[in-house]
Amino acid sequence: MFKKKKLLILGSTGNVGQQVLEVVDKYPEKFSIVGLAAGNNVELLKKQIKKYRPRFVSLINPEKAKTLKKFRQLKIFFGPNALEQLANLKDYDILINSVVGLAGIRSTLIAIRQKKQIALANKETLVAAGEIVMREAKKYRVFISPIDSEHSALLQCLNGEKIKNVKRLIITCSGGALRDKTLEEMKKVSLSEALGHKTWAMGQKITIDSATLMNKGFEVIEAMHLYGLPVEKISVVIHPQSIIHSMVEYTDNSVIAQLSVPDMRLPIQYALSYPDRWDAPIKQLDFSQSLTFETPDLQRFPCLGYALKAAKIGGTLPATMNAANDFMVAKFLAGQCAYLDIHQVIKKVMDNHQVIKKPTLEKIEKAITEATAKAEFFWKKLKTK
Repeated sequence: MFKKKKLLILGSTGNVGQQVLEVVDKYPEKFSIVGLAAGNNVELLKKQIKKYRPRFVSLINPEKAKTLKKFRQLKIFFGPNALEQLANLKDYDILINSVVGLAGIRSTLIAIRQKKQIALANKETLVAAGEIVMREAKKYRVFISPIDSEHSALLQCLNGEKIKNVKRLIITCSGGALRDKTLEEMKKVSLSEALGHKTWAMGQKITIDSATLMNKGFEVIEAMHLYGLPVEKISVVIHPQSIIHSMVEYTDNSVIAQLSVPDMRLPIQYALSYPDRWDAPIKQLDFSQSLTFETPDLQRFPCLGYALKAAKIGGTLPATMNAANDFMVAKFLAGQCAYLDIHQVIKKVMDNHQVIKKPTLEKIEKAITEATAKAEFFWKKLKTK
């Protein structure tokens, strides 16, 4: 008899979290939900509680947490440490980390130290603290299964191969909503234009990161940590159709690629079923369509270049870059800065950062706090011009 995998889902009301639950709906005999964590969408969380009947939930906002008291079976965690308290539970098998931002780092480390499998969609965990996280995962022999379509593709292309035979990893990207805009046109980009992704339906933050190509830079850093390769062995190519999700080129110049229609449920399902494969509710490929490729333009998309620089230098620089990006994207989403202000402030924050090599988690968190303050300073200077 198949033993159900017990899931703890951080970010259950977000875009990825909801798609995780769609996979659970398709395979109710394979999964049970132990706990759910949400940010602010308490109404959707209530619906999820009624449907999946978890024993534990967490919310950051104490006032919103009070509205859950009618669910008598629940243990409710709230406040700034709620995610960590949830991750510290014993009775679960897989931690699914799909929260947005830096809040997921400590909860991931707690789960690793309890030898729980990690299904990771939270980019910041590896971008800001990849060296620490992978060191702990190796120490506790924990498998981190990536939920990103690109890293899931790389995992599949690397299956059965020796990492020493890899010439380079090739990460694809659609090019985002602004792929065809000139620099001059980008000066006047509106929020609605930047949010108009042509291929993937995602949350607002990651959609803007896709428009700037910062998201692709994050994925390079993630791949570097997940697969233990230097940034010089990782390339980015624009592939507008988003059919090839990534490729691996080997030393004999052969290339293995993973193809599918763009549907996040597939990498989510593979992360939960690995190393097995299950039927998935996605369309088959139509091979009569064309596939095209382009080289990213770092002049129009400098954020990708900043991320490659941060990956090469390492230490606290990736966390600093990430924090500055978080701050500026939030300002852009709030209508408080222009699109091109995002990369200008990120560059200034990175240029004014003293890199600490091999930092502790506390040093990384301090760098994040300082980077956020610097980003606010430079943003305010832009406003006074």
